[in-house]
Amino acid sequence: MSTDELRADIQRSTLRFIAGVVLHNHAVAQRMGLGASDSQLISLLNLHGPLTPGRLADLTGLTTGTVTGVIDRLERAGFVRRERDTTDRRKVLVTPVPETMATLGEHYRHHGEQLDAVLSTRDDAQLRVIADFLADLAGPDAGALVAPPPSAGGRGSGTTTSNGS
Repeated sequence: MSTDELRADIQRSTLRFIAGVVLHNHAVAQRMGLGASDSQLISLLNLHGPLTPGRLADLTGLTTGTVTGVIDRLERAGFVRRERDTTDRRKVLVTPVPETMATLGEHYRHHGEQLDAVLSTRDDAQLRVIADFLADLAGPDAGALVAPPPSAGGRGSGTTTSNGS
């Protein structure tokens, strides 16, 4: 197989994988009574830990008002809770509820097992190539679900500190 054919094959496989993940996430969200934005906020919280509503808005590209509505729904459904930041009582952190996350995680257990099975067939050098490839593919803004428009400078003051403010 030529390099061009191999690259095209990788691109097709990557798109199939992404489509499969999106469709699976949609099905899980429906089973759990969640909307698309709801499940994506949960994904971000599971990936990053507790975040401020403003940081969730930055990562998703949603307005702060929309994020507040999603947080309200998730809180009523028992997926998250709002907690005061212990280092800055003026801030509110949205925190996933571990018990509910464990229930949600069961819907992804098979995929985790499949990934583990595939990765266990690779040696350390191959795992490094895979890890580097995925990091490069994700890019520097890997935590953001939606990239801001090129002309957008962010929200509010246009700055976000590493502590999520």
